[in-house]
Amino acid sequence: MYVRSAATMAAVLIGAGALVLPATTTQAHSVGAAKTDIPTIVAHRGASAYAPENTLAAIDKARELGFVWVENDVQRTKDGELVILHDDNLARTTDVEQVFPDRAPWKVADFTAAEISKLDAGSWFDAKFKGARIPTLTQYMNRVERNHQKLVLEVKNPQLYPGIERDTLRVLRKTGWLDRGHVRSKLVVQSFSADSVKAVHAQRPDIKTALLGTPAAADLPTYAKFADQINSSYKTISAEYVAAIHAQRGPHGKPLEIYTWTVDDAANAQRVTGYGVNGIITNKPDVVRDAVDD
Repeated sequence: MYVRSAATMAAVLIGAGALVLPATTTQAHSVGAAKTDIPTIVAHRGASAYAPENTLAAIDKARELGFVWVENDVQRTKDGELVILHDDNLARTTDVEQVFPDRAPWKVADFTAAEISKLDAGSWFDAKFKGARIPTLTQYMNRVERNHQKLVLEVKNPQLYPGIERDTLRVLRKTGWLDRGHVRSKLVVQSFSADSVKAVHAQRPDIKTALLGTPAAADLPTYAKFADQINSSYKTISAEYVAAIHAQRGPHGKPLEIYTWTVDDAANAQRVTGYGVNGIITNKPDVVRDAVDD
């Protein structure tokens, strides 16, 4: 019965960068969490309700609030540097139109890393964040490590950046994130592109991977061959769909997981927790924590 509705919802792959990770009872949502029935809470683009998304300030804020898991988005510059940004366009979250007025449409792929490093990525959010920069993936990974945090990394728009999966893995390796400890419990790589998830799995089958979206329940066995998680918009799921995901085993022999996004209010946090989701991705991790702790 649910397969038909899930297939309909497959068209609703809402393009919000969302997230994922392996749920463990000892990392349920924040430092000191103990309840086994509480979903993992992931700070979406960092604590992005309180600091400019995908900046170092946003992951620092997540740490300040007590959250271990954060999520980000990776794009590639003209000269091959990987940077942390949700949009493939610099206009929404930087002052690129003022700094480079003649460079429309201001696509990430049309700018070098040095040019992007000049942009203010904080003032659009609040004047107190003036001067915040778009971090490179290397800078970001080093900060996550320093903060003792864990990461759901989204390969963004892979169709625009051929080979970005290989490039991403190279940076992760150089920053120490592909050793046994990190791969086993601190890292998930996800994408809306099944081909991108397959590419990561083919190159590093030990890494946990996630497919973003709401594929039909009948198609889950196909995705379970290369994805450990199916991470769906909270607007497209039900208890039946969550159960269908959990009924499958992923490439590492464990039941598939689902992390749902982007939940920012108590009512929906409680609702999806009732469905049995493994994780909740949110701009307001403190709000979700308070809701599911009740």
